[in-house]
Amino acid sequence: MKTWIAKPNEVERKWWLVDADGLTVGRMASEIAQVLRGKNKPQFTPNVDIGDFVVVINTDKMRFSGAKWSDKKYYTHSRYIGSLKEKTAQQLLEDDSTKIIKAAVKGMLPKNKLATKLLSKLKTYTGAEHPHAPQKPESLALN
Repeated sequence: MKTWIAKPNEVERKWWLVDADGLTVGRMASEIAQVLRGKNKPQFTPNVDIGDFVVVINTDKMRFSGAKWSDKKYYTHSRYIGSLKEKTAQQLLEDDSTKIIKAAVKGMLPKNKLATKLLSKLKTYTGAEHPHAPQKPESLALN
């Protein structure tokens, strides 16, 4: 018996729509990471990108559990000495709320070259409008 391996050109990709209004960031990010990776498909292959596209809207209305709005920190560094910058989740929400969900999903993807390809299939928007209507994204039911 031979082992079947998925090939990138044979994969049928779907578009999914997630409304982040009132959803917890971590729980939402874990399910988005599984869809991006393709773990919800029966032909899942760990070293091949067979995942689907995910569009997340209303990222400015997502929530954290507990006191993470003030306690959780996001760091940036430009590789120059003394350039470490720190922002709380509340400050990042006011600046650009899409960075919160992208950072959460990035942390749940594998740490290799495949992760950048997978993360490029995640589209995030602060409002309810998005330019991906021609792709006809289906609503993704999150638990």
